[in-house]
Amino acid sequence: MIEDNKPANFTRRLSQNASTINSILDGLLGNESLAGEIIRPPRLMAAIRHGVLNGGKRIRPFLLIETATLFDATGKGVLQAACALECLHCYSLIHDDLPSMDDDDLRRGQPTVHKAFDEAMAVLAGDALLTFAFDLMSDPVVSDDANIRASLVQQLARAAGHGGMIGGQVLDIAAETNSLDEEQILQLQSMKTGALIRFACEAGATIAGASKEDKQSLNRFGEIIGQAFQLADDLLDVTSNSKTMGKATGKDEAKGKKTLIDYYGIEGSRSRLRELLDEANAMLSPFGAKADILRQTARFIIERKH
Repeated sequence: MIEDNKPANFTRRLSQNASTINSILDGLLGNESLAGEIIRPPRLMAAIRHGVLNGGKRIRPFLLIETATLFDATGKGVLQAACALECLHCYSLIHDDLPSMDDDDLRRGQPTVHKAFDEAMAVLAGDALLTFAFDLMSDPVVSDDANIRASLVQQLARAAGHGGMIGGQVLDIAAETNSLDEEQILQLQSMKTGALIRFACEAGATIAGASKEDKQSLNRFGEIIGQAFQLADDLLDVTSNSKTMGKATGKDEAKGKKTLIDYYGIEGSRSRLRELLDEANAMLSPFGAKADILRQTARFIIERKH
């Protein structure tokens, strides 16, 4: 495990995970219909594949896989649950990019789905991915235990729905016309960005049948790195450029939306990120060296450059 803690090995593990997830998603999102389906319209599938198989670090599935690994849970079921989460995440990106939402032309350096196809197809591609995510998560492949599958489906629905990610998007839209204070911004971000990251960390423990205490520790770890992820993203939005990021930057400032950078400043934000890293590491202390990869993941999220 000491070797795995080296940044080079972490980077390789992250890359290998992304390659594995991409390969599985490539197979799952083909044109061949599954039992109970009638046909998969080729243009819809092309739009879905454009929105999913377009690169990305696959951080959320990586977190799910690594938290499951803490408890020696590996294999096809964990990977399918990770793919379900990534399908839901990609749906949210496709919809976030729509003209009625963030109105973005680029995602991961490529045209967004509504630009590469059209707005209606982007809406439908997102809808299909959202639905398929629950198809995948409820499959017996994920776990032989129906109670575990039901728990995962419910957790994911609540993380993604009106009390989680979608609710956060609503608050984000409202922030364009209403100035938010620090506490309100933290709440918005914990929903829009943090909810799925928190789910990823707790879901791995759920699949593994971990104790309530361990699930709570990983839930809190997910909350912390979710906050760090968004703060790092906000920092990059004001310090980086669209070429490096693969998407437009400076959007929040252009729309008059306040972020935590407005309250902390650039150096204050960097200081807060270091504090969050310490808090995240503290939540992993009960797991000892087995959590080294998760520690590296937290550092990667906080120190990322794009």
